[in-house]
Amino acid sequence: MFKSFFPNPKWFFGSLILWFVINLALWYSGGESWGSYLGFAEGYATAELPIGISRFWTASFLWFYLWFFISTALFALFWKWKSNNPWQAWSVWGSAFILFNIWFGVQMSVVVNAWYNPFYDLIQKMLSSGGGDVNQLYSGVLTFLYVAMVYVTTAVFNLFFVSHYVFRWRTAMNDYYTAHWEQLRHIEGASQRIQEDTMRFAKTVESLGVSLVEALMTLLAFLPVLLSLSSHVKALPIVGEIPYALVWAAISWAVLGTVILMLVGYKLPGLEFNNQKVEAAYRKELVYGEDYENRADPQTLKELFSKVRFNYFRLYFHYAYFNLVRIWYMQLDNLYGIFVLFPSIAAGAITLGLMMQISNVFGKVRESFQYLISSWPTIIELLSIYKRLKAFESTLDK
Repeated sequence: MFKSFFPNPKWFFGSLILWFVINLALWYSGGESWGSYLGFAEGYATAELPIGISRFWTASFLWFYLWFFISTALFALFWKWKSNNPWQAWSVWGSAFILFNIWFGVQMSVVVNAWYNPFYDLIQKMLSSGGGDVNQLYSGVLTFLYVAMVYVTTAVFNLFFVSHYVFRWRTAMNDYYTAHWEQLRHIEGASQRIQEDTMRFAKTVESLGVSLVEALMTLLAFLPVLLSLSSHVKALPIVGEIPYALVWAAISWAVLGTVILMLVGYKLPGLEFNNQKVEAAYRKELVYGEDYENRADPQTLKELFSKVRFNYFRLYFHYAYFNLVRIWYMQLDNLYGIFVLFPSIAAGAITLGLMMQISNVFGKVRESFQYLISSWPTIIELLSIYKRLKAFESTLDK
């Protein structure tokens, strides 16, 4: 699943995490200001960034682009020397490009969040003082539209690239499995595992990986903002005053939802795996029946289909209470963001613009902590696919 596409996966992913941590430590321990040695103006790293599209060609952003490229090139050259995997151009450089696009999308969200406060404060000021210059509203909306256009364009291009990335991964697995077809063809559902499961696995892993990295990058970008905004929100409903109230509110709510969903959904991966097995057995008998008259008789098909029905009914039952809990949680989550601000709103401690900004930042951080909640159905599907392919590969391991 992995070694066909990535060079020596065990060491590759370990070195990737290590290299990421090293770069993160260097960047936040002073590296973000090292661009001054290359001619960038002194103090560029601490300068206030503009709220708009011009932010992305300021000195601090240009220095990050250069840093990211050099860091990726060093990592790619190391693995080019260490391994000769034919898919390294896609698995190393392609993964880096996807990571960069995720970071860029998060930075777009940061700009939009910064836009909320002055724009909605402007609206509040006009409403409370009898009006104002309408051109200021047009200018504020245009700022948002410029950012949104760039964000949508890059997001669509990234989706196009990811589609090719996933298909290359599927091709690598396909080539690996078909090269060992003689050992694998006797395994139940071998054709389906190669033809269907490889694509589903690559697509699902990529989707979950992107979501995880996006959640981590969102936390890195928005958690410091939430910490600073916590100075405006001193108290929470029921709890009362607490330091860093918004941060604790986001973490506790996300952890509560994650634990509950893990408890109510722990049976689903095994049931999904069994579902794939009984479906494959039923499909295989039907295929044999197309070529041989003595196969796929009504009694055999009835027995096989009864197993399919039994497993589906169990899935329906377990998914019923799982979805009930998950959807109720997500509905309550829609109200939670404004609920935690009730004491501050009642005390008149925040403005409309600040409320919108806090709600947006709080939502971003909360969603990042809720990665497992939003991804749990996909994780269940991935676990069932992984079990099938792992059982498939065990023949080659032997």
